[in-house]
Amino acid sequence: MDGFDLFRQLTRGVKFKRGKSAQSPEVSRMISGTQLRLSFYLFKEVVAKKKIKLEEDLFVPDEDNNQLQNATSERTHSDEDEYSNSFEFISGVPDSQAKMKKKKKKVVKLTDAEREKQLEEKMIENLRKENQITVLGKNIPPPFTTFEELHTTYNVSKNLVRNLMNCNYSQPTPIQMQAITIMLKGRSLMACAPTGSGKTIAFLTPIINDLKVPKKIGFRALILAPTRELAQQIYRECVRLCEKTSLKIYIIGKLNQSKSIEGELKKFDILISTPNRVRFLLRQEPPLLDLKSVEWFVLDEADRLMEEGQNNFKEQLDDILAACSNSNKKMALFSATYTVAVAKWAIKNLKNLARVNIGLQNAATENVKQELLFVGSESGKLLAVRDLVRSGLKPPVLIFVQSKERAKQLFEELLYDGINVDIIHADRTQQQRDNCVRAFREGHIWVLICTELMSRGIDFKGVNLVINYDFPPSTISYVHRIGRTGRAGRTGKAITFFTQDDKARIRSIAEIIKNSGGKVPEFMLKMKKASKSERKKLANFAPKREDISTKIKSEVAKNEEAKEFKVKKNSSTLQEHTVVNKGEKVKKSKRKVDIIKKYKFYK
Repeated sequence: MDGFDLFRQLTRGVKFKRGKSAQSPEVSRMISGTQLRLSFYLFKEVVAKKKIKLEEDLFVPDEDNNQLQNATSERTHSDEDEYSNSFEFISGVPDSQAKMKKKKKKVVKLTDAEREKQLEEKMIENLRKENQITVLGKNIPPPFTTFEELHTTYNVSKNLVRNLMNCNYSQPTPIQMQAITIMLKGRSLMACAPTGSGKTIAFLTPIINDLKVPKKIGFRALILAPTRELAQQIYRECVRLCEKTSLKIYIIGKLNQSKSIEGELKKFDILISTPNRVRFLLRQEPPLLDLKSVEWFVLDEADRLMEEGQNNFKEQLDDILAACSNSNKKMALFSATYTVAVAKWAIKNLKNLARVNIGLQNAATENVKQELLFVGSESGKLLAVRDLVRSGLKPPVLIFVQSKERAKQLFEELLYDGINVDIIHADRTQQQRDNCVRAFREGHIWVLICTELMSRGIDFKGVNLVINYDFPPSTISYVHRIGRTGRAGRTGKAITFFTQDDKARIRSIAEIIKNSGGKVPEFMLKMKKASKSERKKLANFAPKREDISTKIKSEVAKNEEAKEFKVKKNSSTLQEHTVVNKGEKVKKSKRKVDIIKKYKFYK
């Protein structure tokens, strides 16, 4: 028995009042002191008795072993009883009464209807847990499990369900299971789901079902995407789902074409575009677009459209929202990554909002095998790419770099390595970009070098490998980049090169890899975290890197000097020519004057 147990036994039944008591402090001290002294002396007597009995037991003559064991067991039991009784006497409260009585909960009898409701709620909860669906909001409808259920339970048209099945969508994905039912109830939605999880179908299905038939009153649904490539992809999916529905879809391609069909735009029901083109048409005098009838407003890649930066999508979005003056319009915000700015805006501006999240927030899909590869320097990156080619590169492959200039440099290096390679960036015309994407889809191009332009939403089926040649500027960018592979249940691989200059951002990427089931060295997880200001700076400003080239620096310097010399020589020869020409012109003009004077003199 240690000091704590001794104190508990001695003070059982004694109440310690911390507040002011009715008695004087001196009296209360005396009473508590006498109680403690009394209990202590009684305890000493009990211990003394036990010692005497133990000494007597030691001098018991050896008899039969069984009798001795029985005698000792009886004595120990009697001693324990005496010991417990003595403490009952000290405390004044027996042990059985001292223990707190547990209150038994009253069993409430449920009716059959209530019992069925409870079972149904448990089934819904289990279904959400199995599919990693997290919901926030009041009265969220349950998810569905098959597309046939949409017709039987939610009255979705048979034709639309048939179109879904014809597009090889046999089983709904988790985001489709929950997002479609929420939008069918006419509620605004903010949804976050991994890349390649079927978000496009999740918002197109309820919109097409809600619009039903054309009304020729103007656009009733507006879908915005950050890039023209993504807008075209949404348009293709929408056309497939709208088969035999008579609904008309319009995508803003060439702006001149939109001006020419200004009067016919009211015939269309769904408008798909980028924010910049919509705002351009709205700012014309008079405006070429009428968005007063818009019932559904969808932002695909909402976190990209809501960010304030170089492209300034936020300003464009504000102008478009002001033009959508229908008070009953519903909004749906979809993205693969969650940002606080989007969540705050949605909670503040959207009524009856429901939020859905699939899996972990800002996490990579588990279908992608991720790898961080240290390459030493910038020249080591090019060697690593060529090493991957030699070891047997499985096309199609996407390579991401941080700028257009670096994309061009890498293209020049890989062009003569026997690889079918092409490049896509913002400087190329829309026709060139379309041809490039088409060739990549058809397999004519094996390796496509691209910038952040292609990291959002573009669905290239069967991309086997994504190479982050330049380290991604943020975790959100990383998730979107590697999300180009491992789509629709397929597996893929992502390799991220890093050098000593990228150490400030390694830990955040390593944590994403670990959370999605990958393996990373422990030292990466223990590296110093970048501060908030550093992360902001890294996201907005790409670090300066050496040019992508395998030429020796001395040769490059000589070539540059030779170019400069040629430029200077050409400029000097031009100056000489201009001086000579000026001199000749002056001489000619003098001759003319002399001839005129002579002519006048003779005349």
